Amino acid sequence: MSEHRSKEACGRLYFGDNLDILRNHIPGESVDLIYIDPPFNSNQAYNVIFSEADGESSQAQIQAFGDTWHWGPETEAAYEELIEDAPTRLAETIRSFRGFLGENNLMAYLVMMAVRLVELHRVLKATGSFYLHCDPTAAHYLKIILDQIFGVQNFKNEIIWQRTESHNTADRYGNIADILLYYTKSDTGVWNRSHHSYSGGTQRYSEQQLKRFRHVDQNGRRYKLENLTAPRPNSDSGKFEWRGTMPGRSRGWGYRFEQLEQWWAEGKIHTKKDGTPRMDGLKIYLDEAEGKPLQNIWTDIPRISNTSTERLGFPTQKPIALLERIISVSSNEGAVVLDAFCGCGTTIAAAQKLNRRWIGIDITYLAISLIEYRLEDTFGGNAKYEVIGVPKDQASARDLSLRDRYQFQWWALSLIRARPHQGKKKGADQGVDGLIYFQDIAPDNPKKKLTQKIVVQVKSGQVSVRDIRELKTVVENQNGVIGVFITLREPTQPMVTEAATAGTWKRFALTYPKIQIRTIKELLDGNGIEYPQTPANVTFRRAEQATRSKQFELEVF
Repeated sequence: MSEHRSKEACGRLYFGDNLDILRNHIPGESVDLIYIDPPFNSNQAYNVIFSEADGESSQAQIQAFGDTWHWGPETEAAYEELIEDAPTRLAETIRSFRGFLGENNLMAYLVMMAVRLVELHRVLKATGSFYLHCDPTAAHYLKIILDQIFGVQNFKNEIIWQRTESHNTADRYGNIADILLYYTKSDTGVWNRSHHSYSGGTQRYSEQQLKRFRHVDQNGRRYKLENLTAPRPNSDSGKFEWRGTMPGRSRGWGYRFEQLEQWWAEGKIHTKKDGTPRMDGLKIYLDEAEGKPLQNIWTDIPRISNTSTERLGFPTQKPIALLERIISVSSNEGAVVLDAFCGCGTTIAAAQKLNRRWIGIDITYLAISLIEYRLEDTFGGNAKYEVIGVPKDQASARDLSLRDRYQFQWWALSLIRARPHQGKKKGADQGVDGLIYFQDIAPDNPKKKLTQKIVVQVKSGQVSVRDIRELKTVVENQNGVIGVFITLREPTQPMVTEAATAGTWKRFALTYPKIQIRTIKELLDGNGIEYPQTPANVTFRRAEQATRSKQFELEVF
């Protein structure tokens, strides 16, 4: 997999801890929209479920991340940092939380989230919007923290997204919804009016609602009147006189001055007898009406079904329609969208599709590689982006192997688009670190399809001829046709000789080495492995293709 480094790059994908990346790579007030879907602290481990060659779910699941947070030295250091450096109200809030929660997992989660939320607020533009996707486990605590960071006056909505129809539970009501907390950094956030959609179209008005379009202009067009003001009991937002009219003490104009002036020039403001605008005077014409305005309960975007072509098998994957709505409402084309817990990249895919620039961050290379595969499958060469934080040469690959050998292993497997096998369970991999599946044709029957398997091992330390002998045995036990040995160090001559003794695997008139050794340097230089490059590589579920999107250059930070 190649790394994109074009001047026309519209995206940036970071591998690493989002706190470090936010602090060291993302400048203040540079992002237009932030959406995050962090782990919910629901005390479970999430697995990536790969599809087997026959389309069934794999029993060899890979733990992508665990969402349990524990109180320890890192959490204690983050807590002390908040107490010393955070704004006073936030520091007092965190201190109070610790007073009645103690040093438990929930408190650890809130502390680690709080330090990141402070940085996310810093990088957001004054006109920016922020969405936090969560469940009831900690939503109430997170809202209190966000109120201290963004200000109570900048809280816009608690959005309820109904993600499924029903759950059967023995002792409580079924939990079928998630929560999205929506804030803006100031009172000038982007707001593109949106409407509920259903059955592929727009939800039209009921007969009762149609009766509201009781006004008729000189051209015979029916319209209704909507309020131009909004409740502002605790804010000075919208408190200005406009064309001789000033809202009451507890209200303010619901739109910016420029928008009001535009509607006035277009004749869309109903006036009183003295020529001043009516505060309930926004004309909404029936022939231009798009349907019911979007409210804070969303029931029209279903979860991704088990049979959906959109499903990639990543835990907690959200429908792309959900992210398309958020991005469309709270940003404009060319805006920068950031997801600091980007998982399988739904936010990134939606931003790319809607012609936004984007920044994605994830702490596991498994997620980074899945996002790269998704962008390749969905947009082909149209998605220009760069990946930062992954090894680019021998030295940085060695550094990653010393810091985290599993992340190194996942990264190395991604270089040949192999999927990981079994994850971090010691002794459970049976000598298999990765697998590649591809469809083949039976030599004796062209109409019969076979699924062939390539077995991959990855080594970052010392290697010897014994490793190749073991790989030959593993390939045989796994009924594989080819074995691949990826090594950070140079192979010895006995290893090369032993690999050659395994012979070749023949496919029609072509032959391929049965055991193939590749160094990390060779793979980085583009010297990949040899096997039939059939279109039906079924190692990973493929994302759907999207229509071509525009490209926007992402400024160098």
